[in-house]
Amino acid sequence: MALKAPSLDDVNAARERIAGIALRTPLLAFPDARVHLKLENLQPIGSFKLRGAANAMAVAGPEALANGVYTASAGNMAQGVAWCAKQLGVRCRVIVPDHAPKTKTDAIERLGGEVIRVPFEQWWQTLIDKGAPGMDGVFVHPFADTAVMAGNGTIALELFEDIDDVDAIIVPYGGGGLSCGIAAATLALSPRTKVYAVEVETAAPLTASLAAGSPTPVTRTQTFIDGMGSGAVYDEMWPIVQSLLAGTVVVTVAQIAAAVKLLAERARIVAEGAGAAALAAAMTGKFDGQRVVCIVSGGNIDMDKLATILHGEIP
Repeated sequence: MALKAPSLDDVNAARERIAGIALRTPLLAFPDARVHLKLENLQPIGSFKLRGAANAMAVAGPEALANGVYTASAGNMAQGVAWCAKQLGVRCRVIVPDHAPKTKTDAIERLGGEVIRVPFEQWWQTLIDKGAPGMDGVFVHPFADTAVMAGNGTIALELFEDIDDVDAIIVPYGGGGLSCGIAAATLALSPRTKVYAVEVETAAPLTASLAAGSPTPVTRTQTFIDGMGSGAVYDEMWPIVQSLLAGTVVVTVAQIAAAVKLLAERARIVAEGAGAAALAAAMTGKFDGQRVVCIVSGGNIDMDKLATILHGEIP
């Protein structure tokens, strides 16, 4: 059965399921009334991923979770799954790519999750296969899951309660679960509002794929921006991405670092690379004159990397 985008009913149901788990995050005008920040970095795990993880596990139910739960994640979804598993008292294991930062793997372990490091290619294969050999329990896919997207879509419900007349929502793009969840809800709530994905130039497969008209792999270069970017668009997500997103914005590593620095200095907001990417896109001039919302997806950045950025350098 083909993967489907969530309906507005799915998103509303998700909101009820995750109430009391994920926070209702604030919307901040920055630096003026035409640019707003949706602060998902303030979630208990420092990332929006708690929303999708909580909804997917609630949909699975306690009987299915009796043998535990696992996911494949660079860190933030892992923390979301581990957080929920801890509340439910079930075993949690996480398959992480070998480049996952220590800040995120330490957080997984603090939450009681078991970290299993594998090469990036093996990690990506786990995503394609929606599971790994020898692993039991429920597999929670970090993005290609309707329940996960529905949980992420609750961001749009909150957003449109706090602001109207939005021209564009800018969302960091990793696997598409956040952008498509938000876009699906936005289509029902405010059809005129366009949702754009932002990619970093060192890993921009969606931009290449949209230009080619079909999923097109690209060469991926590892940077400090670990929460977004891959070498390919996930095949199951491609039809959903094509139908829901208005397009992409590609930014440089330097532009994202500048946005991280700006958020810290001007608003005392700690954002990881992916979390600052939407603001970096808003600062390119593409959205001048428009009322935009930037999704600050997470704040789990290594402190040494943040210190380097605050000193005007790129980690």
